[in-house]
Amino acid sequence: MNTKQDEYLDEIRSAILVIHGEKAHSCYFSKDAFKHLKGDNKELLLIPNAVHTDLYDNLKIIPFDKMKDFIFKHI
Repeated sequence: MNTKQDEYLDEIRSAILVIHGEKAHSCYFSKDAFKHLKGDNKELLLIPNAVHTDLYDNLKIIPFDKMKDFIFKHI
């Protein structure tokens, strides 16, 4: 990549809900990015025992209620 994507994370003012599988090999990306976010309208939600692809189509673990609540609270 030619630019550091996390270089400007602290400038984001919009509400952000970061959802990631706890056992995904890339989970540290979300954790690291979340540390740079500012404001009280940001949330990191780790789905227990989920890997990256579980959140594509495993309807039993996708947190639809949490997503709806977050949207109604912040948008």
